[in-house]
Amino acid sequence: MLTPEMDALLSEYFPVLLFLVIATVLGLVLMVVPLVLTEAKPDPEKNSAYECGFGAFDDARTRFDVRFYLVAILFIIFDLEVAFLFPWAVALGDIGIFGFWSMMVFLGILTIGFIYEWKKGALEWE
Repeated sequence: MLTPEMDALLSEYFPVLLFLVIATVLGLVLMVVPLVLTEAKPDPEKNSAYECGFGAFDDARTRFDVRFYLVAILFIIFDLEVAFLFPWAVALGDIGIFGFWSMMVFLGILTIGFIYEWKKGALEWE
């Protein structure tokens, strides 16, 4: 038998358990329904080059240009650095002038790095 304290504690976690069950069932349904309802007949439009810039290929180990990696890495670097601006902006009133100038130095280094990449031609696509 459960004690009243344990029963109250378990009843507080019931919504979490219910949420996990519903999320799992919904996720499985959303993965299975397209497999059942769709046809696997790709047409030439589906196999054409879309965002990646080169046509579809059979082997996943085919070599492709290193510029794809460079653009992806540059995006991740600048995206993560810009993500630091949001908590800084929220806490700006609490961190004072030291926090402000620390971020200005950070943004200056970020700008120097961006200008360097621009001058080296890393952002150019041929």
